[in-house]
Amino acid sequence: MIQIRKANERGHAQHGWLESYHTFSFADYYDPAFMGFRALRVINEDRVQPGTGFPSHSHRDMEIVSYVLEGALEHRDSLGNGSVIRPREVQRMSAGRGVTHSEFNASRTEVVHFLQIWIMPEQLGIAPSYEQQAIEFSAARGKFHLIASSVGGPGKVKLHQDAAIAVAILQPGETLLHHLPRGRDAWVQLARGGVALNGHALVAGDGAAIDAESEIKIQAGDVAEILLFDLA
Repeated sequence: MIQIRKANERGHAQHGWLESYHTFSFADYYDPAFMGFRALRVINEDRVQPGTGFPSHSHRDMEIVSYVLEGALEHRDSLGNGSVIRPREVQRMSAGRGVTHSEFNASRTEVVHFLQIWIMPEQLGIAPSYEQQAIEFSAARGKFHLIASSVGGPGKVKLHQDAAIAVAILQPGETLLHHLPRGRDAWVQLARGGVALNGHALVAGDGAAIDAESEIKIQAGDVAEILLFDLA
């Protein structure tokens, strides 16, 4: 079964300095039909104006992944980490038993456009931690390439959950077939472009919950950047 989450049906918040679209219920936006999918709890598509950002605030017991599409995002946290994440990089912060952090647009002139992703951890109260990795985009051309997993390793961040995130880059007219192991479900999020997913038309910002399907077929109408969440 495939359930489509259209981009124009997501929750929307406009704060001036921040414009955010919520795939799942978040903050003041509540939709009982979209509370998350398996361990995937949040996909927010955020655009932060130059020189602004999220001031210092705290989290607990959540795997928080940032994936930048355009611009640069500056991160600082109570663990002493300070970094800038750009396109073709992935960042993971495990909030664990508690961490305080801030996220600001690193530019004074350009908007930063990124996906903020929350995944519920397998275990509560773990030690907070932080990781950032460069993504080898050449390995994502025409196929899904892991950027986060429960094992981690070079080019992918470690998730404290039986889950994985992969990215694929498709050229116009290109087709990708992906097998889903028995007992695994998936969420597909289209970051850019337009595709057909098992016959369903998706545009940038659309998502799809995939339950009890053995294979997905993705056909690109134009250059497409696709995130796949593999979930137990």
